[in-house]
Amino acid sequence: MAVGRNKLEYEVLEGWEKLPEGWSFVEVAGVATDSQDRVYAFNRGDHPMIVFDRDGNFLDAWGEGVFTNAHGIFIGPDDTVYAVDNFDHTVRIFDRDGTLKQTLGKKDTPSDTGFVPGKSPVRRRAGPFNRVTNLALGTGGEMYVADGYGNAAVHRFTAAGEYEFSWGEPGSGPGEFVLPHGIAVDKRNTVYVADRENSRIQVFDADGRYLTEWNNVTRPDDLFIDDDENLFVAELGERAGIDPSVTVPPHAPHASVAILTLDGELQTRFGGEDAVAPGNFFAPHGIWADSRGDLYVSEVTYSGGGRFGLVPLDCHSLQKFVRIRD
Repeated sequence: MAVGRNKLEYEVLEGWEKLPEGWSFVEVAGVATDSQDRVYAFNRGDHPMIVFDRDGNFLDAWGEGVFTNAHGIFIGPDDTVYAVDNFDHTVRIFDRDGTLKQTLGKKDTPSDTGFVPGKSPVRRRAGPFNRVTNLALGTGGEMYVADGYGNAAVHRFTAAGEYEFSWGEPGSGPGEFVLPHGIAVDKRNTVYVADRENSRIQVFDADGRYLTEWNNVTRPDDLFIDDDENLFVAELGERAGIDPSVTVPPHAPHASVAILTLDGELQTRFGGEDAVAPGNFFAPHGIWADSRGDLYVSEVTYSGGGRFGLVPLDCHSLQKFVRIRD
């Protein structure tokens, strides 16, 4: 159970999701809910988009054969689904039933940043996209896209999908990024970017002007802002996603969920040392709260270390936390 300052109290609901027999997530890269609190698990199994009702009953699945590597998901107020595929450098936009409406970026055509996987880091910012990571909408439907693994940029598109401009450069100074991984936009169109490998959240205005940064997080993967303006942060910590040949110090920060105010003040943080225990985390990668305040956290447990035996392959990759209210 986690208790925060503003009566933010949660309890994990074990065994929540009911997958069809024989199905597996492998791992869940992103999670989001629509206007009816249906839960979309964007995963790396055979059925990339699996939809549940809020009680965990299976409703639908789609996206088979479409995605190369599921990464980020955002659902708009009209239930449009924005699905980010970082291996083929695209953002696909769907109706909630999986009908493709639009694609941003050109499949298998990365922008020229000097990035070569395993050989060269990002050398310079370029346009959309190179290993794109996540998306969030502004109040007018404009799209802000974090472009992280192979770029060091945030891109803004109009609501119609027309590219407007980008900002960012590789580095650790103000307005620079080392893996802009998650992104969120508040009611004033302030943009919050999870600058993961700099272990900070950077804050910008709607036009990309740097405002401030917060350094009280550890490798933030994803961000979500609820209607009460709580900022939920999925923190990867310093154990998952690390080269298995590197010895991690025994007291290195473990994975967790942090809840901040929009002034950057920490309200609460939860997640314990035992990564496989219910309510704790190994590799939190996506986060979202539904209309009732219940929280969903997805994890990339396989790629984050399960493939190296750091956690069992059946370690949880999607957890629901019920918000406790008086």
